[in-house]
Amino acid sequence: MVVLVLPTLNACNTSSNLFKSIEKQTIRPDKILVIDSSSDDDTVPAFKNYGFEVHVIPRSSFDHGATRQLALTLCPDAEIIIYMTQDAILGSSDSIKNILAPFIKDETVGAVCGRQLPHADATPIAAHARLFNYPAVSSIRSKEDIPRIGIKAAFISNSFAAYRRTALTDVGGFPTNTIFGEDTFVAARMLLAGWKIAYAADASCYHSHNYSIWEEFERYFDIGVFHSRERWFIESLGKAEGEGRKFVMSELNYLLRHAPYLIPSALMRTSLKLIGYRLGQQEKRMPLFLKRKLSMNKGFWEKHG
Repeated sequence: MVVLVLPTLNACNTSSNLFKSIEKQTIRPDKILVIDSSSDDDTVPAFKNYGFEVHVIPRSSFDHGATRQLALTLCPDAEIIIYMTQDAILGSSDSIKNILAPFIKDETVGAVCGRQLPHADATPIAAHARLFNYPAVSSIRSKEDIPRIGIKAAFISNSFAAYRRTALTDVGGFPTNTIFGEDTFVAARMLLAGWKIAYAADASCYHSHNYSIWEEFERYFDIGVFHSRERWFIESLGKAEGEGRKFVMSELNYLLRHAPYLIPSALMRTSLKLIGYRLGQQEKRMPLFLKRKLSMNKGFWEKHG
């Protein structure tokens, strides 16, 4: 049984395009479960009218890992669980078919990450981030690849990713106390336990964010917090700085060709990302009010400050 899980909050603005992209799939999930965080708009009736099962939770109880783990409990018969975010739109009629294919070909594949393409309104900076992180060539990574590619081995994104239930269960499921990175947390645990992580370039979706400079800072502050609190992650896979340098050089080359006027902004963003990341690593020395101010996931600090 294949289940598609969609956490939502005030998703009406993007629901129409999402519905159309699901409707066009050559293979449809056996069930679509929406976990809604008490939306203020018409998200719940809209998704119900489209035939999706909707489970409403208090907004204060949303957690990136715990909410996705809840989906496992609500779908006990699911063998493969596909997670998407409400702002992702499937890129082709075979996106779901292709994200399922690696599980069929290899029983040791525990998770599959789909390819993310930039939305039409993506800025050059946002577009490059998708092109860098989501190449056109599929791959499969295992524990043996960690010495070669380090932290990149555990790269995955729950904006469009699928998991084998037995693999999720084997590593304890999604964490319920992380600020960020519940997907890479699970991917790393799977690799260390002997499972493989696949990247399916032909399973595409449109998904990108035009983050402001401050939002970039907040996001990287949270990544720093994640790496600080989950020290095993860096100790097992390696530091993130090497991959960061590759990204910066690629971004500058891309902007030089497509939008050179954005290079000063990109350099400023890079500096603030690094500052945010370093501060996040030192969060245990900060007062709670300051951590909440610097974080993108502010609700986390109400429970785990």
